[in-house]
Amino acid sequence: MLLSCKSKKNNTSSKEKTAEKSSNLVKPEDVEAIKKDRAYDLGKRLLESCNTSRFKAFSATEATDKVRQNATNEKISTICKKINQRNGRFLGIRLIDINQNKKTDELIFRYAIDYEKKLFKRELSVTVNTDNKVSAIATKEITPKPL
Repeated sequence: MLLSCKSKKNNTSSKEKTAEKSSNLVKPEDVEAIKKDRAYDLGKRLLESCNTSRFKAFSATEATDKVRQNATNEKISTICKKINQRNGRFLGIRLIDINQNKKTDELIFRYAIDYEKKLFKRELSVTVNTDNKVSAIATKEITPKPL
């Protein structure tokens, strides 16, 4: 008797492709100047507060209510203490890329953060919605890729 088995096709690849296409890369010159400036200014102001220990709260025209509620002096100071111990003083940010979320039409600005100590790399992500308000802001440590 002969038996044969047919291998099952992997359907997860089609789901992953649609998930990947939910955002696309945007050229910086195609983005409105107000959105670029808002993302840069608020991100830099937040990170500079780690050097000065003074944080100027975001206004209602700059950020959404959720961001303003989460950006308290206590939360920012605890995060700054951790970052300053590992990375040293904040020096500046450089734009890496801009992604546009197709579902929500939000722009996600990714910045590389420069610190005194070069041991650990960090990245800042600032999301600007259609009303030109910052709807999310986050920083994360980038793990080095093995060779």
